[in-house]
Amino acid sequence: MQLMPTTNQTKVIDLFSGIGGLTHGFVLEGFDVVAGIDIDDSCRYAFENNNRSKFIRKDIAQVTPKELGELYGGESLKILVGCAPCQPFSTLNLNRALYQKSNEKWSSLDHFARLITGVQPEVVSMENVAELANSTKFPIFRRFVRTLQRNHYHVSYKVVDASRYGVPQRRKRLVLLASRLGPISLLAETHPNHPATVRQTIGDLSPIRDGQTSRSDMLHRASILSDLNRKRIRATPRNGGSATSWERRLLPKCFKKKAGRSYKYSVYGRMKWDEPAPTITTQFNSLGTGRFGHPSQNRAISLREAARLQTFPDDYEFAKSGNLKVTRVAEHIGNAVPVRLGQVIAKSIRNHLHEFVSGRAKS
Repeated sequence: MQLMPTTNQTKVIDLFSGIGGLTHGFVLEGFDVVAGIDIDDSCRYAFENNNRSKFIRKDIAQVTPKELGELYGGESLKILVGCAPCQPFSTLNLNRALYQKSNEKWSSLDHFARLITGVQPEVVSMENVAELANSTKFPIFRRFVRTLQRNHYHVSYKVVDASRYGVPQRRKRLVLLASRLGPISLLAETHPNHPATVRQTIGDLSPIRDGQTSRSDMLHRASILSDLNRKRIRATPRNGGSATSWERRLLPKCFKKKAGRSYKYSVYGRMKWDEPAPTITTQFNSLGTGRFGHPSQNRAISLREAARLQTFPDDYEFAKSGNLKVTRVAEHIGNAVPVRLGQVIAKSIRNHLHEFVSGRAKS
């Protein structure tokens, strides 16, 4: 791939980097990511071993503009990206967290804005859950946008379905781009009519049982099911079946209540082979937390399957050999920005730089 001249002149810092899903998208597009910053030190191994970059364990509240300036150094074009912790902004936490000002995670966007104001990077990108775009319910986002505008940034944002950009899951996310150089926007959808499917993504992997690990791939391992959950998955029709097909004796108590009927469609279901997967969360390895049943095998999806659905390449290292902790790796994978979505953001910024930096240099 031939890179734009401006790509080599930029330096990227990834706030709330996790294991590097967003960073890896930028790396694959030829950008120099000089550092990832995150409070969770368990992300260090995966971030550093896959991205030719250093991991800094630090709470964003303690990061200063001076520190970021030193990381950027020189006269490079500065790009600051990040996915602020999304738990306070999710639908699940809406009622209990919306007005809890004591929740420190609510301040993450304000600290992001503080660093932008202090560093003045040429380009900023922020990715988060779709609900955050509701400025009526989340005035913190409106405040974030206004801070950017006061600092002379051109701002654009929209809610996108990642499946329309080649990510094989229906994952709606808010993507914001801002630039001091000129108007900026996200690339047009790359897969508007033919999204990548579960079959295309994981259909070639060898069959395994629950609790089993593939001999050829330590990441292709599925969690052990209880006897009851084995009965439940066997009673769930293949290729998209749900708990609505179960006998009453298999239903959890909450399902038996009138108010619980809607949950039958959102948990304990199987994925469909020829459609995108549902949103991959941190608990994808459990049947009872979403529609994470394998389309045809009687188990929840494996770590490898989830990693592929998050568009991580198979050679991405999530843990040291012999030190793979299933629950921790599942959290890391589920929390990550899909790599392919990271690439879309990186390509959008590269096109923008080509227009407003390379173009000006030629004129």
